[in-house]
Amino acid sequence: MNPKILLIEDDSSICDMTKMNLNMNGFQQVFCASSGEEGLTMAAQLLPDLILLDIMLPGIDGLTVCRNLKNTPSLANVPIIMLTAKGEENDIVLGLEMGADDYITKPYSSKILAARIAVQLRKKQAAGHAPRTIVLGPLSIDLTAHSVRLNGEPLLLTADEFKTLTLLASSPGRVFTRNQIIREVKGDHYSVTARAIDMHIVNLRRKCGDWADHIETIRGVGYRISGD
Repeated sequence: MNPKILLIEDDSSICDMTKMNLNMNGFQQVFCASSGEEGLTMAAQLLPDLILLDIMLPGIDGLTVCRNLKNTPSLANVPIIMLTAKGEENDIVLGLEMGADDYITKPYSSKILAARIAVQLRKKQAAGHAPRTIVLGPLSIDLTAHSVRLNGEPLLLTADEFKTLTLLASSPGRVFTRNQIIREVKGDHYSVTARAIDMHIVNLRRKCGDWADHIETIRGVGYRISGD
């Protein structure tokens, strides 16, 4: 496997150094874009296996780029790792809320970056062998198109709501704790509170209407989708 990696970074020296370090760590296909607009264009053309994304970009900022990528069906499942100097807790949470799969603050170790990339590529490969559609009665989740339909009508969800619903629907009847949902949706070591997960569930129930009763609260434990 020789994955294509797209680096969206406006600092040419950082681009060159990151590309060199990734080449030394075995990633030979690294492409660079110097702005948000160019990054979106190159992503659509290359269909990369993974995207490294800076937040502070000229023109379209990295958060907007991330949201646009996750809302593009052909790119929605491409892992995005944010590489940025913005390391405050609120910045990290916002980046993850926009759909980033990982978040690394500058300066960073080239070996750690390579390891994080390898983790995301393994996750993507494993997901590729999983069923591409989940159907529970009137609920249909298309994992390839990153879309949901309920009673035949499209259900408009945020990236995190989609991940949460997909996790619960993948194992009907299984109870997931809030911490398990956080780990599956956001990964390890992130400052995402249980309250944030509760809000995702509230929003999911509101959007699901009459079907919301299937998303059950297990008091003191977490949530499940009923297996009925």
